Amino acid sequence: MTTPRDLLAVAMDAAPVRAVERGDLALALAAAEAIDLLAARAIALDGELLVPGYRPALTDRLLDEAASSVLQQPPYEPIGEWLWRRGRGLSEAYLAALEADGQLTRQRHRRWLLLRTDEVVLVDTPARREAAHRWSSGEPVLAALAAAVGIGEERPDEERPDGAPEATDDDVTMVITALEDAMQELAAERQRRDRRRDDAAVDNVRRGY
Repeated sequence: MTTPRDLLAVAMDAAPVRAVERGDLALALAAAEAIDLLAARAIALDGELLVPGYRPALTDRLLDEAASSVLQQPPYEPIGEWLWRRGRGLSEAYLAALEADGQLTRQRHRRWLLLRTDEVVLVDTPARREAAHRWSSGEPVLAALAAAVGIGEERPDEERPDGAPEATDDDVTMVITALEDAMQELAAERQRRDRRRDDAAVDNVRRGY
């Protein structure tokens, strides 16, 4: 599978233990797409700007859509802005793609914390086992993406083959950094919303509601 699909599989397997926020996962999936596109030379980074590559044939439909969404002419956009734009609705798109490929099934009377939506579980397929192996082996890119959404933080250091995940490629590191910045911004926005909601509740109590 691709890195985004592997990340989603890891997130779903972790979901009964730890909830994954919809927005966090969407941003991380977009970052995973960017990393795969960089590896395929479908895109490149010019400083912080995301620029088109030579557009090789991509067999994965969602990755091909991601490559097509990159601005083809200047002014190019920073990688962080692309993550926000590409990430809209991306969690649902990948869930639908896995279900269409027969890698998801729906179960009744069981609720997964992931996305807090439908009751879907991964089918035991070679692709799922490959994702699990990539995760258990501590592959640095997948580990860094998962850590960004809070997966794997509970794993003891002695179980990590190389300690904390590191992405040695400069472009990959820049994508991970942009992801972390975007998630900090998203967390700050959640806090602002919570404060506004709390303030509204206090006002209602004072008014006798």
